[in-house]
Amino acid sequence: MSRSPQIFISNLLWRFLERTGAQVVAFLVTIVLARLLSPEEFGSIALITVFINILNVFVDSGLGTALIQKKDADYIDFSTVFYTNVLFCIVLYVLFFAIAPFLAHFYKNDELVPVIRVLGITILISGVKNIQQAYVSKTLQFKKFFFATLSGTVFAAILGIWMAYHGFGIWALVVQQISNLFLDTLILWITVLWRPNFEFSFSRLKTLFSFGWKMLASALIDTTYANLRQLIIGRKYSPNDLAFYNKGNLFPSAFVSNLNSSISSVLLPVMASSQDDRERVKQMTRRAIKTSTYCIAPLLIGLSACASSVVKILLTDKWLPCVPFMRIFCITYMFYPIHTANLNALTALGRSDLFLKLEIAKKLLGMTVLFATMWFGVMVMTYSLLFTSVISQIINARPNKALLNYGYLEQVRDIFPMIMLAVAMGLIVSILNFVQMNDCIRLCIQIPMGVFVYLIGSVLLKLESFSYLKSIMSEKIVGEKS
Repeated sequence: MSRSPQIFISNLLWRFLERTGAQVVAFLVTIVLARLLSPEEFGSIALITVFINILNVFVDSGLGTALIQKKDADYIDFSTVFYTNVLFCIVLYVLFFAIAPFLAHFYKNDELVPVIRVLGITILISGVKNIQQAYVSKTLQFKKFFFATLSGTVFAAILGIWMAYHGFGIWALVVQQISNLFLDTLILWITVLWRPNFEFSFSRLKTLFSFGWKMLASALIDTTYANLRQLIIGRKYSPNDLAFYNKGNLFPSAFVSNLNSSISSVLLPVMASSQDDRERVKQMTRRAIKTSTYCIAPLLIGLSACASSVVKILLTDKWLPCVPFMRIFCITYMFYPIHTANLNALTALGRSDLFLKLEIAKKLLGMTVLFATMWFGVMVMTYSLLFTSVISQIINARPNKALLNYGYLEQVRDIFPMIMLAVAMGLIVSILNFVQMNDCIRLCIQIPMGVFVYLIGSVLLKLESFSYLKSIMSEKIVGEKS
């Protein structure tokens, strides 16, 4: 299969458009639902989502990533993983259904039992969608994702808003999530020309699992740790505290996942196809870090500078307690390209053993810090996440010093000019926060001002990432015209 730069860029653009479209729709829906529903209802859904996120790690079992990483994966491999996933998801859902009363009792809210059981249906749907995603990624057909994701997101948005408006409360959020995933999966099933054969190979499964189990363990550790804070907040504090924490995370994570996941999902199969050429993998890792940071840093710094106005305008004053969390998450996520690109390189090189060791080291540190700070309030717990994120960057980058001759200090030097320019832009934009004016007017001035300052700074500093993106867009426009 050809892995030319044109194919890479084309798939990256489709993936980015898909993520952007889905995030914009989800963003608008969140704004409307946040006005119609209470923080407590959002917090209750977040409590359940903690456990579903953990179970969804088992849905993949690391086998989806193993299919992408394996250079000669064929129909037998995909069919084997498909049947394994479906069977495993049925077992998981039965287990989740059975323990629903215990989970509700853990949160001291027996009314959550039916909500838990219905929302758990997403586990079954994910079992089918997972292999479709692996096939699309493996064959670089990201255009399929665009239409499937956008259709499911729009339909679910309309349905969720209608139910919230007519007083269905928490069930509006439940139905929105299920309908989104179901329609997304259905459209992929119709449009992707892959169907499981009536073939199953235990030897193939064993080979894939020998790589995949380490990815599973890594993902399980990472997901459990990522959701552990929410579990502790929901149990030790209140659903309202959890809702404000999650809303503070919503906007920064939307920006990051939108671009970062687009680059990551396209980069992994391309890297995997070039795994024998270490120099090329290094250059792709560097490009991913620099390009992602150039785009993400100004968005997050700008959001941090305008956080209060954004929350007042979009979510209303009742959500203002989420602003401090939002600012902390903005700083935390700004360095995520270093995490993602380094881990993608390890995965592409087939070093799932190192991947697992890194996850264990990072999470031992993170859990130590979390358990030490959980007694001092939700805000202190959030600051601890920022601290562990910085240390995790160094841990993630360390193996690639030896594997790719591309260490952490060199990576920081690559992104330092962009970070400093973004910070300078944020400070300039923040000046308007001290001027008495309408929040809408202030935001309408701050956004174009920030864009102007960042672009002018990019030209004056002759940032390589700016020139690279400019040339890519020019080539794309010329190519479409011709």
